[in-house]
Amino acid sequence: MSKTLVIFDIDGTLVFSNKIDSLCFAETYKRIYGRPFPTIDWTSYPHVTDNTIFKSVIHSHFDRDATDDEIETFQYHFVSMLEEKRRTEPHEFQEVPGARKAVERLLTDDRYVVGIGTGGWYKPAMVKLRHVNIPTDSIVLVGADGHEKREGIIGQVVETVSKETSIARTVYVGDAIWDVNTTRRMGMNFIGIRRNGDFHVLQSEGTETLLRDYTDFDFFLSAIENAKPPKTITK
Repeated sequence: MSKTLVIFDIDGTLVFSNKIDSLCFAETYKRIYGRPFPTIDWTSYPHVTDNTIFKSVIHSHFDRDATDDEIETFQYHFVSMLEEKRRTEPHEFQEVPGARKAVERLLTDDRYVVGIGTGGWYKPAMVKLRHVNIPTDSIVLVGADGHEKREGIIGQVVETVSKETSIARTVYVGDAIWDVNTTRRMGMNFIGIRRNGDFHVLQSEGTETLLRDYTDFDFFLSAIENAKPPKTITK
């Protein structure tokens, strides 16, 4: 039986930790390189993935490419800081209401298969998912490791799942403007999540299906079935 593949972003979509996550990223950089991080406005970078952001800043500061060893070292210290904040400031890592139960229920429904595609690296992503007890054992999770663009991340989820399961339809669930732009370019169905109810942020970019959270699971299922690719907006 062909299934619907539902791919979730993490930050702002399953876990609300954007502020502390971004600040940890910037502080880790400052501690290692002794230079202030340019900006945590991720729209300032060519692509909103940890790989691209880190490499862009290294190139800007040192006029050279980042090495694989540098990326590994940075991730180690970044994850350590996230783990520390997870212990000392657990309130900064919040589950988007209903996210864990929504994922669990989709996993037990034969009509669906679940994936996670995040612009963050795999190891820090797992720190945040573990904190709010979102299961990952039966989920294909692809992070920014080895990927510069979000299209590559999402595409790898689809490719990996498709090797084992017949997929009739794919829906991506995300919270940010870059999620809208990526799914529009891919022609992929999209659901926008705006925890604070500020739907206009994504509506103005062409998103038609928007939710605050997953507390009304039946409504979420309806959104999955009715989701469409973002419309092209002429500005």
